Amino acid sequence: MPDSASRARRLHTHLFGPDSFDAPLVLAVHGLTGHGRRWERMAAEGLPGVRVIAPDLLGHGRSPWEPPWRVDDHADALADVLDRHAATADRPVVVIAHSFGCAVVLALAERRPADIAGLVLLDPAQALDPGRAGVIAEAAMANWGNVDADDAKAAKRMEGWGAVPADVLEEEVAEHLVPTADGRVAWRVSAPAAATAWSEMTRPFRLPPAAVPTHVVVADRVDPPFVGPEFLTACAVERPDTVTVHHVDTEHMIPFLAPELCAELVRSLL
Repeated sequence: MPDSASRARRLHTHLFGPDSFDAPLVLAVHGLTGHGRRWERMAAEGLPGVRVIAPDLLGHGRSPWEPPWRVDDHADALADVLDRHAATADRPVVVIAHSFGCAVVLALAERRPADIAGLVLLDPAQALDPGRAGVIAEAAMANWGNVDADDAKAAKRMEGWGAVPADVLEEEVAEHLVPTADGRVAWRVSAPAAATAWSEMTRPFRLPPAAVPTHVVVADRVDPPFVGPEFLTACAVERPDTVTVHHVDTEHMIPFLAPELCAELVRSLL
C-alpha cells in the first residue's frame, strides 16, 4: 500500500480481534456524530477471528477536532489509518461504513481501489437535498447538548434509535457522552465538524470503483430516504456486476438493528 499524504492527521483508532499477521482485515467507519467503538460488539459477536480497524473520524471521539473537515480530509486521514494498520499485511481490506462514513470511504476507495477488497455501505448518505441538510444542520446547532444523560438518551430515541437495544444505548452514553463547561452534557463531537458534514453530504454522489464488489444496504423506514433513487439507478446501470442492493425494514441505525446481516455481508467479501 502506498504512503498516505504527509498532511493527513492521525486518527484515534480502536482495534478489535486478533493481532496476527494472517487475520482478515476489516476497516469499519462510523457515521456522523459516531465513534469507532460502535463496531466493538459486531466485531466480537459477528466477526470472530477478524481484525477490525475502527477509527474515530476527524472531529469525532478522541481524534483531532481541528478543521478542515471535508470528505476528502476524512479520506486522507483514513488512508493514513490503512498505512499504519494494514500496510504490513500487504493485502486489501474489506470496508464497512455507515451513513456519512460511506461518503468518506467511497472517496478513499476512489483513490485507493487496489487496497479495497470490497465495500459494505449501510444507508449511505450522499447527494442529499441541500434544503433538507441545511434545516437539519441548523436545528442540530441550535439544540446542541442536553440537560443530562436521560435527556440525551431520550433525544437519541427520537432520532432513529427507537428500536436500538437499551444496553447499546447505555454503552453509547458511557463511551461518548461528556460534560460541558455549562454543566450540561454533549456527545464527544465537534459541532462545527458535524455542521460541515451535512454540507458535504449534499455534494454529488460517488459510485464504488468499477472493480470493487459492493453491498449497499438501504434502511426502508427512513423517510425521506438517505439513499436516493438516482444513486441506486446509477449503481444498477453502471455497476450491474459489482453492486448488490439489499433492503432492510429498519430505521437508520443499521449496524445496531441488523448486525447479523452486516457481519454476513462482510464475511462474504473476506
